[in-house]
Order: sequence, then C-alpha cells, then structure tokens
Amino acid sequence: MTDAGPRVLVDATAVPADRGGVGRYVDGLVQALDAAGADLVLTCQRSDAERYSRMAPEARVIPGPAAIAHRPARLAWEQTGLPLVAQQVQAAVVHSPHYTMPLRAGRPVVVTVHDATFFTEPELHTSVKGTFFRSATRTAMRRAARVLVPSKATRDELIRILDADATLIDVAYHGVDQQTFHVPVEVEKQRVQARLGLAGQPYIAFLGTLEPRKNVPGLIRGWVKAFADRADAPALVLAGGSGWDDTIDQAVSAVPSHLRVLRPGYLRFTDLPGFLGGALVVAYPSHGEGFGLPVLEAMACGAPVLTTQRLSLPEVGGDAVAYTEPDADAIAVALTALVGDADRRAQLGVAGHERSLEFTWAASAEAHLASYARAVSG
Repeated sequence: MTDAGPRVLVDATAVPADRGGVGRYVDGLVQALDAAGADLVLTCQRSDAERYSRMAPEARVIPGPAAIAHRPARLAWEQTGLPLVAQQVQAAVVHSPHYTMPLRAGRPVVVTVHDATFFTEPELHTSVKGTFFRSATRTAMRRAARVLVPSKATRDELIRILDADATLIDVAYHGVDQQTFHVPVEVEKQRVQARLGLAGQPYIAFLGTLEPRKNVPGLIRGWVKAFADRADAPALVLAGGSGWDDTIDQAVSAVPSHLRVLRPGYLRFTDLPGFLGGALVVAYPSHGEGFGLPVLEAMACGAPVLTTQRLSLPEVGGDAVAYTEPDADAIAVALTALVGDADRRAQLGVAGHERSLEFTWAASAEAHLASYARAVSG
C-alpha cells in the first residue's frame, strides 16, 4: 500500500470501439483516478493504448494481444493473460469494469455490475446475452471481493433477486464530463440541425442504443399520438447505435407520412451538446436503467428531459426532469404538455444542468478508490 492507495489494475479491454455507455464509464473513471494520483495500471485493446496514455499520463498502460479484439479470445485472455499481467505489475487489486472477472487472479478482484435487468426483464435482452450476463453477475456476486454498482436501485435489485450480501456492494455514481457535455451555443445547435437536414424544424431527441429496454417503439407511438393532428409537429430524431429491436422498424413504418422521424445512427461526440441542448425535449422513456447516463448527459447540456421513474432514473433526475409512464398514451400526454409549455422546459433545462454538476467523475473515482481499499483490506 502506498500513499496513492493500493496499486490497481483496471481491465479496459471490454470497452467497445463506439465508446457507448461502458466506454464513457471507463474513460471518465480512468481520467479521474489518474488525476486523483491513484497507483494505476491499465490494460486495454491495442487500438486504445495511445488514447489511454493521453487520458491518464501518470498511469502505466499495457496493450493486450491483438487477438482480444474478438470477444471469445478476450474472455479467454481474461482468465489466463490478465492474471499474468496482474502478477507482473504487482497489482494489489484488479478492477473488472463490465460484469465478467478472472476467477484465479491471485489477488482481490472488484467487479462492476451495471444493472440487474438481465434478471428482472429477460425479454428485453437477447437470450444469448441474457444467459451470459446472468451467469457473469452470479459469479461476480459469489467470487468478487467487492461489487461496484452505479446506483442504489441496482444494489437493492441485486439484494432482492440474488440475496446478495449488502456489505460487499459499493455504490459509485457515474459522473459526466462537463466539457464534452455542456450547454451549447447557438452555432453548435445550428450546425447539428444542418447536418441532420432539419432546416430549423424543432425536434424531440432520443440518444442511446436502439434496443428493447430503451422503449423506442413506445416513444415513436407516443410522439405520433401527440402530434399526428398538428401541422407544426416537431420531428423525432432517434440517434445512437442499432440494437436488435426489430419492433422499431414496425413502429417507424406506421408513422404518418407528414411526420418526420430521423435515424442518423451514431453522432460525433462534438455534435452531442448541440443535438441534446438544441432539442425541444430529450425523451428517454426507458423500462429501467442501472444508472441512465444519457439522462445525465442531456441534463448537462441544459436540455429539458422526459424519462420514467423506473429503477435508478429518479436517483439521477431527481426533481430536475419530467416523468412519464412508459406506455404510448402517457408519453403522448407528457410530450404534449412539455412542448406546449416553454417556461416549464426552460425551468427543467436550468434545473437539470444544476443537478448534473453534482455528478462528477472525481467523486466517482473517490468511491472506487474506497472500494479498492476495502477489497485489499478484506
């Protein structure tokens, strides 16, 4: 143990190239741990090595073998190669930030379990993914020295479903990068609108993976119910990576021809503030989240947010967002009310931004460091 705390090896090899939620979590955490003076070693995909060396200049960055770009090889390497790296760098603790863990690491392992919906709502995941992550979660609860979760709701769900030992679970909220996600100036909003071909047309925004848990078909149907009879209807822009929800195509095909629904796929990081902060409303009517990073990111951009009161989302949104039930009728009522009330939207934008300032990666890193220390001390 040094003044910087125990030497921790963070396994960032599971971070996807698209920097989705897991990537934003690991990136934000690693930067904050480095800034906090942690004794940090990082292993990652070869394609990420230079990036992490810039993000965490004081850390030692060790690229994994090229083969682990493929998931089966990465999972095999996690069991064999990762413990060897831990031994070589004399790590006191290993942090596996995405459900899975090495079973024979030779030192304590801390695992992040992001949510429990693989158990509570298996129909919202593919059967293969659900089976895999349920098994990984059970293993982590049984074998890890500590389990990190991003919300009290996720902790409570793991205790309820798996009879998990509450004394081994640590809550560490995610943070938000206020430089990346900021209240946009008018030029940033206009640039995104031009790229999307909106030409000044107001729009409702969604940002996230287009998968069943996010309830995108419900949002589409609610938006149609709210605006089908209006000549000045806002567009609906569904941004983010394609998941496996084929019911989205069905919902889109039923949209009346005079309404505009856009699916631009991934947006550039530099466009996200203009996209989120330029929306009439950012709608995220999820069936449930382990944390709900897109909600926090939209709040940081000064956007009025509409979400649900499922699982962790009220922990993130508090009184600074609007809430709806996830069914289309309720979404329609909530969207109509928000779009018709400019003052309410302005109030939510200000309140959301103020609340977002409470969620910092520095605070998250502090909670992680405390968990690492508990793991080492036993």
